[in-house]
Amino acid sequence: MESITLTINGMTVTVPKGITILEAARMSGIYIPTLCYHPDLKPEGACRLCICEVSGAKGLVASCCYPVAEGMVVKTNTSKVRAARRMVMELLLANHPQDCLSCQKNGDCELQKMAADLGVRTRRFDGGEMKAHTIDDSNPCLVRDQDKCILCGRCIRMCRDVQKMNVYSYARRGFDSMVSTAFEQDLSNVACTYCGQCASVCPTAAIREKDDTERVWDAIHDPDKVVVCQIAPAVRVSLGEELGMEPGSIVTGKMVSALKSLGFDRVFDTDFSADLTIMEEGHEFLQRVQNGGVLPMITSCSPGWVNMCELKYPDLLEHLSTAKSPQGMFGSIIKTYWAEKAGVDPANIVSVSIMPCTAKKAECLRPQLRASGYQDVDISITTRELGRMLREDGLSFESLPDSDFDDPLVGLGSSAGVIFGTSGGVMEAALRTVADIVAGEELKDIEYTAVRGLYQTKEATVYVAGHKVRIAVCNSLGAAQQIMDRIRAGNAEYDFIEIMACPGGCIGGGGQPVPTSMAIKKKRMEALYRIDDASRLRKSHDNPQIQALYQNWLGEPLGEKAHKLLHTTYSRQVR
Repeated sequence: MESITLTINGMTVTVPKGITILEAARMSGIYIPTLCYHPDLKPEGACRLCICEVSGAKGLVASCCYPVAEGMVVKTNTSKVRAARRMVMELLLANHPQDCLSCQKNGDCELQKMAADLGVRTRRFDGGEMKAHTIDDSNPCLVRDQDKCILCGRCIRMCRDVQKMNVYSYARRGFDSMVSTAFEQDLSNVACTYCGQCASVCPTAAIREKDDTERVWDAIHDPDKVVVCQIAPAVRVSLGEELGMEPGSIVTGKMVSALKSLGFDRVFDTDFSADLTIMEEGHEFLQRVQNGGVLPMITSCSPGWVNMCELKYPDLLEHLSTAKSPQGMFGSIIKTYWAEKAGVDPANIVSVSIMPCTAKKAECLRPQLRASGYQDVDISITTRELGRMLREDGLSFESLPDSDFDDPLVGLGSSAGVIFGTSGGVMEAALRTVADIVAGEELKDIEYTAVRGLYQTKEATVYVAGHKVRIAVCNSLGAAQQIMDRIRAGNAEYDFIEIMACPGGCIGGGGQPVPTSMAIKKKRMEALYRIDDASRLRKSHDNPQIQALYQNWLGEPLGEKAHKLLHTTYSRQVR
């Protein structure tokens, strides 16, 4: 790669040609403040906090989008630069609510941190007119508070450039400028999938997940309720970040101890129902192949993706697997099989899921997910919400001992279920099981590396017990739309497709700790595969509790009872 040499703050540095001043500075260990910049999004230069002096330039330049050049001389911290940055920050704060102590983002707010870094301690522009907007909490997943918006445009770029849903855009002009949906409608009235990627990149609390922690606390403190929780695979490699640990820290045992300390009556592993999903989904795929069913079959465990399909591709819903997500399956099992065996009235069970996903909150409310006669999952909270509960409880997380998941009747999961948490994991887990079923024996070669990694679209032809299977793996709604357009046009020759709404899969879910970047997702992904490599149980169908569940209660995969409890339907959404 061609390199160039420039000078930053009197230091001569050599960097790759074509990068920006901001990137060159960070590569050289020089800090430049930013607000609108995000490493996974196209730079826009909206906030102007990253301005610096460049010899020969007419004025201060935005370093996040100004390319380096040979011999360039850059100064990032002159008195002129510092004064300009402080002015930008003071103007932002002049139109920002002063409720930091009670704000959900307190401690995680980039505006708050940047004001401290720039030494802004007083509100110089005070007493003037401020914008006033209503709060949009019309949906079960996300809250939009436009009073806290700083017009950085991150949500616009994420939704437009990565997810390609185009829910947000700039509206109005001057002082009245705002980030708006079409016709300033609530999110419940526009084509929002509730994936939460906008919330994951928002530097303030202008977009945040709807907080359901008080509902969980109320249930825990109700003596008449039996409160059980299930925890998604990706949470065990991300919760540590929320509590000050390094990205990719594996905290499974401490997480279980913490949840028991909070007061949950049972703590279960969603890996179990991920294995159950593979059993149903894998057999469904084989049935479609053998009986001329609709192909390609597409996974259905990502609720943001399912929402998008119902909104934009209702004519292709028959391609979706009818298997519920692991969250939905576990909810059904808890309020039927577990309730019966444990002797607990399902009416008294409060089933809580802890997910990396904001869209899971809406999934819980689907009318199709009441096969038990009750709402299968009562409350879903995100990794971030769990972090807030643990901090509120005053637990010293890192000092907690490791504990095992509860295992009275359900709970044991294979590492095939663990890798559900990353893009390609569902596909690989399914192939491991399908291969053994087709071969009629236990195959030793179980690692399908072609589906691994963080590329938005991966395509491969794999041989499953000697049979050719054409597969694709997509993460992000933008990549999903490209492949769905090909299916609609009739030129997508696949047998099986995995789609995750969030970039990177669940490790990059809209409810995961912030910041979330591709570098952090990579560490989370590597942690999941470390768990898989160390496991003795790496195939879903080898899980003895799954085998016992079918033998003692469900019958056969895709059987009448399994279909009633573990499968669902989809329908066109009109908003």
